[in-house]
Amino acid sequence: MRLIRPSSLLSFLLFSYAFAEVPEDASPAEDTLSIQTALPEKPASATNSEGVAVKNTVFNGVEVPPMKELNGTTFDEDVKDGYWYDTPPLDDRLHQEMTLSIAESSNAPTWQTLYEFYYTSKPVPSTQQATDTQTSLNTFPAYYKFHFASLDCVAFGSACSAHDVNAYPSFLLYKNGQFVKKFTGAKDLASLSGFVEDTLESIRPGSRAKEGVKLPEVGAAKVDTEAKPDIPAAKDKDTAAGVAAGSKHNEQAAQVPTENVAPAAAAAAAPLKASKLIEKPMKPTAIPNPKGTSIPLTAESFQKLVTTTQDPWFVEFFVPWCHHCQALAPNWGVMSKEMQGKLNVGQVNCEVETRLCKDVHLRGYPTMLFFRGGERVEYDGLRGLGDLISYANKALDVGQGVKSVDAESFKKMEETEEVIFVYFYDHATTSEDFAAAERLTLSLIGHARLVKTDSPELAKRFKISTWPRLLVSRDGRPSYYSALAPKDMRDFRKVLKWMQSVWLPIVPELTASNAREIMDGRLVVLGILSRNREDELVISKREIKNAALEWMEKQSQQFHLQRQELRQSKQLRIEEAEDRNDQRALRAAKSIRINMDKTEQKDVGFAWVDGVFWERWIRTTYGIEAKDGERVVINDEDNRKYWDTTSAGGYIVPSRTSILETLPKIVSNPPRLTPKSTTGHIEEAFFRLRAASSSHPWLTLAFVLVGLVVGGLWGRGRIRRGKGFAGGGGGFFTLDGEKGAGAGGKAD
Repeated sequence: MRLIRPSSLLSFLLFSYAFAEVPEDASPAEDTLSIQTALPEKPASATNSEGVAVKNTVFNGVEVPPMKELNGTTFDEDVKDGYWYDTPPLDDRLHQEMTLSIAESSNAPTWQTLYEFYYTSKPVPSTQQATDTQTSLNTFPAYYKFHFASLDCVAFGSACSAHDVNAYPSFLLYKNGQFVKKFTGAKDLASLSGFVEDTLESIRPGSRAKEGVKLPEVGAAKVDTEAKPDIPAAKDKDTAAGVAAGSKHNEQAAQVPTENVAPAAAAAAAPLKASKLIEKPMKPTAIPNPKGTSIPLTAESFQKLVTTTQDPWFVEFFVPWCHHCQALAPNWGVMSKEMQGKLNVGQVNCEVETRLCKDVHLRGYPTMLFFRGGERVEYDGLRGLGDLISYANKALDVGQGVKSVDAESFKKMEETEEVIFVYFYDHATTSEDFAAAERLTLSLIGHARLVKTDSPELAKRFKISTWPRLLVSRDGRPSYYSALAPKDMRDFRKVLKWMQSVWLPIVPELTASNAREIMDGRLVVLGILSRNREDELVISKREIKNAALEWMEKQSQQFHLQRQELRQSKQLRIEEAEDRNDQRALRAAKSIRINMDKTEQKDVGFAWVDGVFWERWIRTTYGIEAKDGERVVINDEDNRKYWDTTSAGGYIVPSRTSILETLPKIVSNPPRLTPKSTTGHIEEAFFRLRAASSSHPWLTLAFVLVGLVVGGLWGRGRIRRGKGFAGGGGGFFTLDGEKGAGAGGKAD
């Protein structure tokens, strides 16, 4: 009998995933799996307890093929392409494999027993009427695609050195040919089995028994698989979900023709390569939120239900002692009920799930996040019931992806949507382009719609000549994403930044959730209107929108005119240098870049606010009473000032003429109309100083330095003359009419 020599073999735990396309209706339990095996030489007479076998052994009445011994010269290739099958796959499923090995003569029986135990185990309970197809697929290799192997470090020392192995035995985990982690701990059957159980649970969440498994004695040839373990494992696993997934696996397996299923032993002897495709989460298949409640989520259920599926989830992260969380609770519960059968709703107690909340990088409580397929976006709106339901209903469209439209459906959409992003594509548009567009939908929830089209009518209407192309239509007026290179069209952050700059309607309503986005960094023509006067509200909004459209058109024409002037100026310089045959001047002229990004004139936005609802804020900020009628102010939030009168001295009203006559006088530098302040005198002085420092930083710095020098010289002169900063002379101070001890006084 030949046993493996101590320290002659390196123990490897090789965990490799081969990714194949997952059908839309597939679940984790539908994966097809297998095992590869081989072992060092051992006489045929070797028993289960004598070490690692080289011929078939029997465990629990099932014949076990020998374990695989890797070749060090082809190690990387074997790990990378080790995609083995014992039966043809059920269509194209996600394939997973694991390779595990052990070395050292004292560990060989332990290793062999572990291998035999798992290889012969039945992952999914099956009925007595199970077909042969089910039986062959409901095996440990077929269900988990788990592989055991070893590497002889005496024969292949260079391979072991290449993987930083310096102790024997060593257990290493590999995924898709890449090192993941190293096993540490006691190298007994229970410890190794615990490591395997954790890994199997990560492959198929809920498939392993919550209390663990009953292990055999080292060298035994059988074990009662129905028995409970001697020491139950305390793990939070959803066994019911695992059984349900396994039952679905059996149903799928029963539908595969028997003639298409090869025996497990034949697959072990004749491995095949699986095609490498992209792994993607499953699309939603079950009815969301069937009970209309907010589901408490743990770290494990969060990963299983939220991050590893395509199901949309609206999740609240809270702590019990938070007053804002307590105030949100009733509305969150009612919203959950309203979303019954529509949208999954959950909540995470961050006092209990501290690690999960830390990984999410929360900034405060409560935080509400919308998840889909591992991606997320934060809800930053109001916490009223209507606001939550409105956002949730808009989020439902995300699950449908980017909707395809034609000219007729787009026209109908324009009647209800103020802002629509349109993605134009043709027959040459790639899957990478479509995937980049799909990623954008999550960030657009509550702001705008994104649709795609290959309609010739829409392309003609918006003058599209290159594909793919992205534009935004706001009240029928298009604005184009200027970048045309494929890498720019797929640049998520760059595209999203452009979208954020144009996703507001031309004249949005100012609310608490969008006030900062509307007001900061620009001049805003703000109409103070009232919903109580519906007729005047409609007329005033139309007048403000017409003023906005005309202003934008003038600015566009001015932009093109300025750019044309700069181009003509550059061309004149080039022609002048050529006439003089001045090569230096010619190079300088050609190097001039026409940059229209930087401008001293502030952007101008338009908005309206309900003067009745925001009556107190309007009165304290602008001194205007909403009951007196519709008014318009032009606000400069950065400098805390505003204008509410025209050059003639009258109030600015919601009229296209009144707005367009006043606006040019305010945007000029410096403004030709005197502003009013929204703050007190001290705060106004501070903002004036800040504005001056931003406009003339070096001059401001010089004034500050001069002030410090003058102040220092003045203070130094007073000290030399023996005068304190509080007044008085001789260093004395007076107390109750008497002179006390100062620099030279006396005290009784």
